[in-house]
Amino acid sequence: MSSITTGIDRNGQPGGSRPRDLPVQVPLVTEPLGILGSLRNARRNVLELIPELATHVPIVSGRTGKRWHMVMDPESNRRILRDAVEDYPKSDVTKMILRPAIGDSLFVAEGQHWHWQRRVAAPVFSHRNIANLAPVMTAAADRASARIAAASGRAANLFDEMVAATFEVIADVTLSGGEGFDRAAVHDAINAYIADTAKVSPLDVIGAPDWVPRLRRMISTRAMREMKQVADRAIDTRRQDGARPVPDLLDLLLEGEDAKTGRRMTTAELRDNLLTFIVAGHETTALTLAWSLYLCAFDPAVQDRARTEAQAVLGARAATAEDVPHLPYIRQVIDEALRLYPPAAFLSRTALKADRLCGREVRPGDTVMLPVYALHRNHLWWSDPDRFDPDRFADPRSIDRFAYLPFGDGPRICIGASFAIQEAVIILATLLARFRFARVPGRDPRPVLILTLRPEGGVWLTVEPA
Repeated sequence: MSSITTGIDRNGQPGGSRPRDLPVQVPLVTEPLGILGSLRNARRNVLELIPELATHVPIVSGRTGKRWHMVMDPESNRRILRDAVEDYPKSDVTKMILRPAIGDSLFVAEGQHWHWQRRVAAPVFSHRNIANLAPVMTAAADRASARIAAASGRAANLFDEMVAATFEVIADVTLSGGEGFDRAAVHDAINAYIADTAKVSPLDVIGAPDWVPRLRRMISTRAMREMKQVADRAIDTRRQDGARPVPDLLDLLLEGEDAKTGRRMTTAELRDNLLTFIVAGHETTALTLAWSLYLCAFDPAVQDRARTEAQAVLGARAATAEDVPHLPYIRQVIDEALRLYPPAAFLSRTALKADRLCGREVRPGDTVMLPVYALHRNHLWWSDPDRFDPDRFADPRSIDRFAYLPFGDGPRICIGASFAIQEAVIILATLLARFRFARVPGRDPRPVLILTLRPEGGVWLTVEPA
């Protein structure tokens, strides 16, 4: 990026080379990119916009068409995400990318429209409701084990396996299996949308206003339109048929009512939020699991310790919700995977009011970015931050919550965080209890961020029975 200002001397080693004892990482920027270079890097991998300097200082500021600030300071993050959250709404670019797919749903909405949706949706993700949905996760873990067992003795793409497992879960807990709900078509539509329309536009890089058309985003693909129609039909059918014996997310949302106003969601609002849960609810958990398995293969000692814990708790059966509190090291592995490879690795906000962050002037209209990937690897807050070490999370109270943001924080913290953690622990513990995973030489994944931090090339690991 260009015109970078830090106010703090640079330290540390330049990016681009990686010692062999560290898991894969993104080569960060070591010199100004300019507008064309920023566009090139953003379209290839959004994380390649981040200066390597951002892993050593609390704030980096600059101008690429418009003023921007990258913030890696926990106190400033607290202000942006919690104390002055109304002054830092999601950026226009974020909204333009997401609205064609998920409308003005909970993830995108601002102000009162967000508040009432959150009040309706929050009870859906209560501890009791999440625990009631756990058998679906246990069943998916068993099915994933059966598929992986068929690859025993050879290499398998565990990212694809985790996508299949988590999509089964979200389809079942969202629509109770989804009669008439073509899972493959929906997943293909999501992938096509991300690949075709979710990439950064040249107009985004130069800071053009949102009313200037981005042609690729004006084209809602046929697959996305069909996916919305399928969701609308499912909602109308459920209204006629009534709730299931064990309510799924659609039942809970249909019953949801704003305690302040009595308002209920329309079909369009229900659909946009269901699609938000489907998109976010399987992709992010699949990534967490895939990166966790890669890291366990990277460090066999960690994998052995996690397996010992899982086997002691589970024996030969799959994990359940009741097991989750008894699998603390599995949870630590997941927490550390979320630190090194946060699915939502780059948050972007627009400043509405004049402010100061880390002593730096912030003007109305400035783009304020929280590069979570750099925050989680910042030497000011983490010891040896590029190293894989689940013991960092042995005492979660020792972690500054605004230095660790895999689910964001403040009032807009991810509503499905507990759901995702429960699912990840159940599936990872089940797999580690049953299999050993090892890296395939020359096939390490490459971390690439478009909307989420994906392992380009897949996570190829050899599989053996435990």
